[in-house]
Amino acid sequence: MRKTMSLLLALVLCAALSGAQTRTARTTLDMYVVDVEGGNGVLFVTPSGESMLIDTGNAGAGAVRDAERIMAAAKDAGVTQIDHLIITHWHGDHFGGLAELASRIPIKQYIDHGPNVQPTPAVDEFLQKTYPQLYGKATHTVVKPGDKIPIAGLDWRVVAAAGQVLNTPLPGAGRQNPYCASTKAQDPDPTENAQSVSSFVTFGRFRVVHMGDLTWNKEMDLMCPNNRLGTADLFIVSHHGQAISNSPVLVHALQPRAAIMNNGVRKGGQPDAMKVLFSSPGLEDLWEMHFSQLSGQEFTVPGMFIANLVDDPPAAIAVAPLVQQPGQQAPPAPQHNGNAYYFKVSAQQDGSFTVANMRNGFVKNYK
Repeated sequence: MRKTMSLLLALVLCAALSGAQTRTARTTLDMYVVDVEGGNGVLFVTPSGESMLIDTGNAGAGAVRDAERIMAAAKDAGVTQIDHLIITHWHGDHFGGLAELASRIPIKQYIDHGPNVQPTPAVDEFLQKTYPQLYGKATHTVVKPGDKIPIAGLDWRVVAAAGQVLNTPLPGAGRQNPYCASTKAQDPDPTENAQSVSSFVTFGRFRVVHMGDLTWNKEMDLMCPNNRLGTADLFIVSHHGQAISNSPVLVHALQPRAAIMNNGVRKGGQPDAMKVLFSSPGLEDLWEMHFSQLSGQEFTVPGMFIANLVDDPPAAIAVAPLVQQPGQQAPPAPQHNGNAYYFKVSAQQDGSFTVANMRNGFVKNYK
């Protein structure tokens, strides 16, 4: 009996030591930018294994597909539960896969900006019936600018939410923004995009910005006349790379070294947005989830920086961007329901990081 107990204690001790070694083996903040076909889904995993997911991909026919793609990234990351989930805003390409995802993995905290300002029957039904059942099994937090989301090892700041922006500059920020004088406001945006929960995340000396779909004028409210955010190492391109976001007052003032654009084949990547990104001071690389037909070859990146192809690749790719004339019916967009690949970012506390394209194995080190 004593021998049996001793053996059991030894096994338990070995398992505990093994688990401790596994927990301490990760020294990086890892991010998985998941292909959800022009929606959004970004998984953060800290060195301690704590997880944050921003958005859950598309609704409708894409909900199962996108939930499974997020699950594949979670499995690769060794994540068995989502500790924190931010839904940036109530558009179907950002919360649409939530019910499907919640049926596959526990979610412990739901975070959002509050009520929907752009009522539609499908969204309203979800918020009235489905969403309360989901967060009723966990915790629910409505955030405002200036809030900190407690995650071990990270300084996670909410810098915009519910149409409001941060008033007080982040530590080290607050200088006059030189890009404000030459940037003009666009038409006011009454949609949910302008309500997006936007985040500035610091891990040691590494900084990453994720603004959701925050639009142009709200970017100006946040960044003018003074830059309240400072600079960043990595920019998750806003709004799938559309030109109603990604103003120079944000992108150029942040001076990111790298940017990742979670676009679709025909969603995001318009020339006006690409010009802002490519001219950003200090930008070394732009990584794209898909080749965008709206960019054409004229405004895109080399294939090694593109994560996904389509199910039936064309024999040739147009040089000029696709332009849809008013009243003209565009041909159907190419489909991508097969194998999907994500970008994996691994950041060190000294500010260095890598970006890996999981389709072709290309890895770039940013020292």
